[in-house]
Amino acid sequence: MKFRFLLWMLGRLMAKASRDNSAFREQLEGKALTFQLHTLDGKLARHFVVKDQRVVSKRGLAAHADFAIGFKDAAYGFATMTAKNKQLAFMQGIQNKDIQIQGNPALVIWFQGLTKHLVPKKKAAEKKAA
Repeated sequence: MKFRFLLWMLGRLMAKASRDNSAFREQLEGKALTFQLHTLDGKLARHFVVKDQRVVSKRGLAAHADFAIGFKDAAYGFATMTAKNKQLAFMQGIQNKDIQIQGNPALVIWFQGLTKHLVPKKKAAEKKAA
C-alpha cells in the first residue's frame, strides 16, 4: 500500500512540477516518452507519460515504455525509493538483481536527475532557524 501511494504521489508531484517549476520543465524539454515503475510480479505498476513539457501519471502497465524500473516487490520498491542514499540503494538493487531495468539505461539516469527537482526547497526562514 505504501509503494502504491508513493507512486501515485510521485505522479502528482511531477505533474505539479511540470506546471510550476521552470528547472523541472527545462529537464522535460524535447522529451516525448513513457516510463513505468512496477513490481516484478506485475501486481503493482504505474506509468508516466512525458509530452509537451508535462507529465501525466496513469495506473497500470504502459502499452509501450521507453524504460521501466522493476522492483522485486512493493516493500523493496518503497524502501529503495525512500532510502537516504537513493543512488546507492539503486546500485545495490541492480547488482543483487532485486531491481531490473528495461529499455534505455540513459533515460533511467535522466529520471533520477529529474526527481531531484521534486524535493521541496527550504525557505530562507527555515535555513536561518537551523
